[in-house]
Amino acid sequence: MFDQQPTLELLFEQLGLDASQEAIDQFIETHQLTMDVALHHAPFWTPAQHDFLISHWKKDDEWAMVVDILNEQLHTEYQPHK
Repeated sequence: MFDQQPTLELLFEQLGLDASQEAIDQFIETHQLTMDVALHHAPFWTPAQHDFLISHWKKDDEWAMVVDILNEQLHTEYQPHK
């Protein structure tokens, strides 16, 4: 059981990605998606990463909010930060 409040850094760790702030910023900058590409359908995910993202999004569990944040950040050209 996962007992920490999920964060973007922890999400990157769960996805097997570098979770440093610099690596997260670079990932977001270099993996922008168009609005017609759903986060879980992005071509850069491994099958395990895809499964993790979609399963937690569908469950609407504690990870869903963090997955939504990542989704927004990967679509920033259409949804600018305030």
